[in-house]
Amino acid sequence: MTATERARSPRQDGATRLVQSLGGRFSVAMGVDLESLDKRELFKWFVAAVLFGAPISQEIATRTYGELSDNALLSPKALLRRGWDGLVKVLDKGGYVRYDFKTATKLLDLSKALLDGYKGDLNNLHDAASDPKDLEQRLEDLAKGIGAVTAGIFLRELRGLWPKAQPRLSGLVLTAARDLRLLSRRSTDPGRALQRLQKVWLGEGNRKKDFPDFDAALVRYGLQLRRRTVHIETLAACRRLKQ
Repeated sequence: MTATERARSPRQDGATRLVQSLGGRFSVAMGVDLESLDKRELFKWFVAAVLFGAPISQEIATRTYGELSDNALLSPKALLRRGWDGLVKVLDKGGYVRYDFKTATKLLDLSKALLDGYKGDLNNLHDAASDPKDLEQRLEDLAKGIGAVTAGIFLRELRGLWPKAQPRLSGLVLTAARDLRLLSRRSTDPGRALQRLQKVWLGEGNRKKDFPDFDAALVRYGLQLRRRTVHIETLAACRRLKQ
């Protein structure tokens, strides 16, 4: 790779380079095989989405998922067997301290609801949904505290695998796409934004089924922008205090 190539930014390299630079699907990075549509893999990713859905750092959520995996707590029955006290201990070990009580309750409630209503298989939940909106609602109804953010995280990596998985683009994705000039700053229609980004992705010779990689890379870029903004605001606040 030449010095010029190393100096290129994601904006210059396009969608494919952005994925190569920042990484694609979070599920793949975590060793979850969603393409198999195996109910065990789907549940693993749903647990991860629950962890990522809280206002907590990506690093802590990932570490906590690892603790659940190490303790073989990535199935509805295993979670129910461990119980609330046991789950809280595992969540705390992963650093998920601030939301440990609520998350333990949420994981137990969603496990029971999934077993009772859908035989423990998220594929059954998808099949029972009448349309994309109903699919999102059924996911949210599994337990108190599962909201649009968690459902969106879960479904964005199932786009192209589940016919009814058609979540809206997240705010992070829209912010990232505008910063990279892939979308106009005046763009406010999520449906048109999705069509535009899919066109960019396909226009570079990529497969439609791999669009979730581009979506995830934009999330990663959006998180970088957010951290950069927080850092700048913190420095500005410190300067004001010194004046």
